[in-house]
Amino acid sequence: LSELGSESAKIKAMGIMDKLSTDKTVKVLNILEKNIQDGSKLSTLLNHNNDTEDEERLWRDLIMERVTKSADACLTAINIMTSPNMPKAVYIEDVIERVIQYTKFHLQNTLYPQYDPVYRVDPHGGGLLSSKAKRAKCSTHKQRVIVMLYNKVCDIVSSLSELLEIQLLTDTTILQVSSMGITPFFVENVSELQLCAIKLVTAVSTF
Repeated sequence: LSELGSESAKIKAMGIMDKLSTDKTVKVLNILEKNIQDGSKLSTLLNHNNDTEDEERLWRDLIMERVTKSADACLTAINIMTSPNMPKAVYIEDVIERVIQYTKFHLQNTLYPQYDPVYRVDPHGGGLLSSKAKRAKCSTHKQRVIVMLYNKVCDIVSSLSELLEIQLLTDTTILQVSSMGITPFFVENVSELQLCAIKLVTAVSTF
């Protein structure tokens, strides 16, 4: 899927995606949707009190692998849809909604807590860690896999703004996209995502 994501970006840049058979492209999009669904609701912030550190790390690695795979599926699907001169059949509502659902969930539950401690949930049941001091104490070190996921999600958000310029979406979907575009401005340490969100909000405002 990682290879498919980068190859689809090249084909999109070359402007030849529309030369592919529409039926095959639609089949690929339906398969991609299943892969997006696989990681769309997986929480990466595990805290199993009964597990050993090694067991928890293994579980987390396994979940991150599935989440990353789903991000690649999102990117491939969105690269297909935002390629020039694509037939109407490729703008499958279920696939678009699944991409948005995946992106919203992992921004809120995976990336914001990693980049801004204010969004972290206290594992001991104290709710959100909302103290400003938490931000000051936060380590800037990030796991490579989290940085990679962050970059992929930035690409997805940016590509969604392209999709809005091409395809008319339902009011419900537009509302979801709007909230996804506005929230990054309340999160710290996500300047690249905020730039992508500006594009998304601008595209929404043209509706």
